[in-house]
Amino acid sequence: MTSPAIKAERLQQRLETFADIGATPAGGVNRQALSPEDREARRLLAELAKARRFGVFQDAMANLFIRRSGRDDRLPPLLIGSHLDSQPTGGRFDGALGTLSAFEVLEALEDAGAQTPSPIEVVAWTNEEGSRFAPGVMGSMAFAGAADPAQWQSLAGSDGASFADELAATLAALPEAAMRPLGMPLSGYIELHIEQGPSLEKEGLAIGVVTGVQGTRWLKVTVTGEAGHAGTTPLPYRRDPMVAAVGMMHQLQASVMPSDADARLTVGRIATIPGSVNAIPKAVTFSLDIRHPSAGRLDAIVGDVQAICRAEGAKQGCSVEIATAFDMAPGVFAPEMIDTIEAAARRLSLPCKRMVSGAFHDALFLARVAPTAMIFVPCRNGISHNEAEYVEPASIRDGARLLLEATIAATTT
Repeated sequence: MTSPAIKAERLQQRLETFADIGATPAGGVNRQALSPEDREARRLLAELAKARRFGVFQDAMANLFIRRSGRDDRLPPLLIGSHLDSQPTGGRFDGALGTLSAFEVLEALEDAGAQTPSPIEVVAWTNEEGSRFAPGVMGSMAFAGAADPAQWQSLAGSDGASFADELAATLAALPEAAMRPLGMPLSGYIELHIEQGPSLEKEGLAIGVVTGVQGTRWLKVTVTGEAGHAGTTPLPYRRDPMVAAVGMMHQLQASVMPSDADARLTVGRIATIPGSVNAIPKAVTFSLDIRHPSAGRLDAIVGDVQAICRAEGAKQGCSVEIATAFDMAPGVFAPEMIDTIEAAARRLSLPCKRMVSGAFHDALFLARVAPTAMIFVPCRNGISHNEAEYVEPASIRDGARLLLEATIAATTT
C-alpha cells in the first residue's frame, strides 16, 4: 500500500468538467438548485462514484451521498463535502470545490488501497445557495432536523417552478441512488470552501481554519408616509417615506460597521409604492442583512437599528414597521475538529489562521449533530457569487491535501 496522495491535475480537470455544466458566457456557472443543470451535475458525480465502486445514496431532500467503506461499516461515517448548486451568475468554485475535493479524497484513498477504520462519505447538499428556492441550506437544515421539509412543498421558485415538482424530478433522475432516511449518526463533518472574502489572500495565508459562522438577521423595514403630487406638494406638506428611508440608511451605514469591526450591515433591496416617477411614494420598503459572530451583539445591533429607523421615520411624520424575515443564530464549531484541521495544516507546512465565516454554510447546521469544522482557501480579490470568481491551482491543491490529511486524522482518532 502506498501513502494516499491528491492528484491535483485530476481534481483540476474535474472542476473544469463540472464548470461546463451550466456554463455562462462570462466564464461562470448557472446551475441553480433542482434545475436540469443541477441534475446533470448530480448524475455525473454519481457516475464517477459508480466507476470507482463506491456506494451512491440519496435522501428525501435529494442530498446525494457517496460512500467508501471502512474496516467496520457499522461505525458512523465521517462526512466530507459541500454543494453543487450555484447562483444564477455564480462562480465555478463556490461549493463545487468542496464537493469535488472531497471526492478526490475518496479517490486518493482508493488509489492507495488505504483502509480507514470507519466509512467516509462525500455529500453534495441540496440548495445551499437559495437563489431559485428560498431559503438556502435546505438540504443540510432538513438533514440536521433544523427544519421540516413539509413546509417547503408549496414553494414556488424565482422562475415560477414548483419546489415539490422539481424535487421529485431530481430524485427520479437518479434511480440508481438507493434511498435512505433523512439524517444519520456521524463521527464528524468537514467542509472545504473558498473564503469568499479577501483576508487570506491579503495576508498571504494558504488556509483558514474556520471556528464558526456569524449570526444573521434579515429585517424588512416598511416606511409609510403619504402619497402626493411631485410637482404641487411643497416641503412643509410632505410626509415622504423615501426621505425617511434614505435618512435611516445613512445613519445605519455611518454607525453600525464603523463602531464594530465584526459587524456587517447591508441594504440589498428597495421598493416603492406606487413607484411612479412623478409621485411622492406612499411607502418604501427595504431589506437589511445584519451579521455578527456574537449573539448578544447581534441582538444589540438590531435594537439600535430599530431605534434609528423609528427616529428617522418620526422626523418625516412617517410610520415604521420592522419585521424579521430570517433569523439564524451564530454557530460555533467543535474544538476537537478545529484542532485536527490545524494540526494537519502544520504537518503539511501550510500557513494558516483561525477565523470566523462571514457567510453561512451547510456546516452551520451539521454542527448541531456532529463535530464539525471548515477549511477555507483564498479566492482572488475575495470575489465570490460572481462569474469572475477564481481560485489559484496551488490553493486548490493545498485545500485538497489538507482535506485528505484531516480526513485521515479524523477517522483514526
